[in-house]
Amino acid sequence: MISCLEKQTSSAPLATIRIVLGLMLFAGLVRFWAKGWINDLYIAPHFFFSYYGFEWIRPLGQYTYGLFALCMVAALLVMLGLYYRVAIVSLFLCFTYIELMDKSTYLNHYYFVSLLCFVLIFLPANASFSLDAARNRNLAAGTVPRWTIGVVRLLVFVLYFYAGLAKLNSDWLLNAMPLKIWLPARNDMPIIGPLLNQQWVAYFFSWFGCAYDLSIVFFLLNSRTRNVAYLTVIVFHLMTALLFPIGMFPYIMILAALIFFPGQVHQKRLSAIASWLRLPSIGISKNRLVYNRRYQRMVWAGFFLFFLVQLLFPFRYSLYPGELFWSEEGYRFSWRVMLMEKAGYAQFTVKDRDGKQAVVNNHEFLTPLQEKMMSTQPDMMLQYAHMLKAHYLQKGFSAPQVFVDSYVALNGRLGRPLADPAVDLAAQSESFRSKSWIIPLEDEIKGL
Repeated sequence: MISCLEKQTSSAPLATIRIVLGLMLFAGLVRFWAKGWINDLYIAPHFFFSYYGFEWIRPLGQYTYGLFALCMVAALLVMLGLYYRVAIVSLFLCFTYIELMDKSTYLNHYYFVSLLCFVLIFLPANASFSLDAARNRNLAAGTVPRWTIGVVRLLVFVLYFYAGLAKLNSDWLLNAMPLKIWLPARNDMPIIGPLLNQQWVAYFFSWFGCAYDLSIVFFLLNSRTRNVAYLTVIVFHLMTALLFPIGMFPYIMILAALIFFPGQVHQKRLSAIASWLRLPSIGISKNRLVYNRRYQRMVWAGFFLFFLVQLLFPFRYSLYPGELFWSEEGYRFSWRVMLMEKAGYAQFTVKDRDGKQAVVNNHEFLTPLQEKMMSTQPDMMLQYAHMLKAHYLQKGFSAPQVFVDSYVALNGRLGRPLADPAVDLAAQSESFRSKSWIIPLEDEIKGL
């Protein structure tokens, strides 16, 4: 097994992943800046929902633009393979900081990008087709140990396979939820619009999506099915991008799947691009990258622990009582992609022991996106309640108490209370323990 992992293979696939990652992130950050989302999401809001344990990570006011600029420069340097090690560490730190600034902007593909950047810190992705390799021939290597390609493939596998496992639930497979809600909303699309009103289409998409996630990596690994499988990747993700507003995720996955093609394919394509750009000197070297055995074993041990966490962390929800989709305790960072439609309403009331009372206008404190996300997620309700307590203390309330009337509809079910309206949320503390004030769903979504 160890000798198989140590076998040499082309370094070109790592170069491809490095280039497309840097290019996609640079383009995505430019788009983010151009659309004014930096201001709208990270400067204009009065309050930000931090992650538990990462409360020290906050937007930087107008300096947030500088953080995005630094992230863009790092992405560009990663793409070029220039000062790669410093650039990829900077990209990981900057992008992850941006990701953690506000919980209401959480997306699965942000998490994937952070993990991929972290993995690439320890891989020789600048060994070929990079300015580092052109400047320093001692860094250049045409072949690298096979395991360096394998860890990227394994990360892509975890995302896909766990996304498929998450779809093995009764709402997705037996009720075609939430696609039965989402697809008819796009019935104004040309040609396929009328089809989206048909229930069988929602069931087809649900079952095909589950089968796709569970099996696509196995087809990509097989040389006989790889080309057809990659065509399926392109069609599947382009359809997803067409039907649902989920940003850069479909394009990131289309490009990430390139890692499953053999080195010769990558080398041929990258050599053609380098020649077209008149940069033949950054191509493939005849050198072989061989790691010191002790260093290699240390890296293997680190990756073993990394992937062990990735494999176990999505199942932490089993430590909590109640329905996962309802409480969302253990939901984030578990590759549960597009599994639920949740709409909520949360009306907060602040009272004090002197008889003062105020009904909170959420628009005074939260953006529409923040209010939408908070109204369906108990941990965000709790954070908001503590902010309201601090605010009304400053307004002269004595020991203010914060109560919420909340109604949430999940995957087409009738709305029902999410939080106990008799519980003072300001007196509750955040922790990894289950929140006893969440009212149970009284319905079971069977599955993983």
